[in-house]
Amino acid sequence: MKLSEIKSILPELENVEFQLENGTFVPEHFHVTEIGMVTKNFIDCGGVMRKEEKVNFQLWNADDYEHRLKPGKLLHIIHLSEEKLGIGDFEIEVEYQDTTIGKYDLEFNGKNFILKNKLTACLATDACGIPPQKQKISLNELTGNQNTSCTPGGGCC
Repeated sequence: MKLSEIKSILPELENVEFQLENGTFVPEHFHVTEIGMVTKNFIDCGGVMRKEEKVNFQLWNADDYEHRLKPGKLLHIIHLSEEKLGIGDFEIEVEYQDTTIGKYDLEFNGKNFILKNKLTACLATDACGIPPQKQKISLNELTGNQNTSCTPGGGCC
C-alpha cells in the first residue's frame, strides 16, 4: 500500500486497527512512534546496484490504555511527516514487535489494516546459480516410443 492510499482510507474510518496475517490484532492501545523515509542502497548477489525507498511506520504496544490512535490523528502525523521530511508517495513498510521486530507490507481489507508477512528472495536468480524450478509432471503423462521401450519378454533388459 502506498502512502496516498492510506491517506484516502483514513478519513472514512472510525478507528485505526492493525491485524497480523494470522488474525491476531495489534492491541488497540498501540502508538505510531515513527513515520519516516527509509532508503536502502545495496548490491544484489549478481552485482547489480539497487535502491529501495519506503515510507516506514513503527507501531509500539504501549502500556497507555487511556489513549487510542484515531484516524484523524494518524493522518495529521502523516501530513506532518510529509511536510517536515519531504516524504514521497512510496510503499509503506510497517515495523512491529512481536517476538522480535518484524517488517511487514501493508494492505487494507475494507475494515482493518493487515500486516502482511514479507519474504526474502534472490533478486538475481539468473546470476547466482540457482537452477530454475523444474516442471513437475506425473509419470502417467510420459509417453514412450513403443518401438524403443522395453516390454516384458521383449529381450531388451
